[in-house]
Amino acid sequence: MSISIIVMGAKGRMGSTIAGLVRADPELTLVGVVEREGCEDGLDAYGCVCGTELGAMLPEFPGAVVIDFTAPQVSLANARVCAEHGNPIVIGTTGLSAEEQAELRAVAEKGPVFWSPNMSVGVNVLLKVLPELTRALGESYDIEMVELHHNQKKDAPSGTALKLAECLAEARDWELDEVGAYCREGIIGARPKKEIGVQTIRGGDVVGVHTVYFMGPGERIEITHQAHSRENFARGSLRAAKWMAGRGAGALYSMQDMF
Repeated sequence: MSISIIVMGAKGRMGSTIAGLVRADPELTLVGVVEREGCEDGLDAYGCVCGTELGAMLPEFPGAVVIDFTAPQVSLANARVCAEHGNPIVIGTTGLSAEEQAELRAVAEKGPVFWSPNMSVGVNVLLKVLPELTRALGESYDIEMVELHHNQKKDAPSGTALKLAECLAEARDWELDEVGAYCREGIIGARPKKEIGVQTIRGGDVVGVHTVYFMGPGERIEITHQAHSRENFARGSLRAAKWMAGRGAGALYSMQDMF
């Protein structure tokens, strides 16, 4: 039986990619696309229900899974609407603050919500592997990270970089809020041992590159993940949507839960 999908921001870079992949997947049916008011021209090309109000569309499609890669406050609002109607939502939006993440967890107690700042299978495998490597190397190895993205990305560091840094800090029983270093300038002195540096580069059309460095006595380990296209993240969201179909409320689901 085909799973019904509604795509938010269907004219955006990610939204249009997701909608196209949904239409090509025999296990999924694109039943609706949504754009903000004033940007809805051309949505009818998708050949499904179009609109600017998710809440008005959901009663037509009970059980349809909503996929959202928009903006933090928009995604939160859409999650609330989905919870009211009992529709699962898959969110790939990055840049959520700690308060917004807490609010999303509260919404997930009322309706099925899946959120991951990175839908890549490879990145989520790194989230499992990096803590083990961190513990094995020990605290004599300094940890640094560099992330590269296109020049239109609005948040920095990337949500993926923060998630990776968080798992690295947890592996050393550190709090990322206390040890994260996101900017260095001037005469700053020697690098503290209890620190994780995360540096941001923006330019061109880079989809996403994250490199983690473990630098110790006489050697260095570098682990790099490169996303070659947005389809990488879009395909992950479709996999999540299939997994979320028919799932109930009670927890904020993630890629780790799905794996």
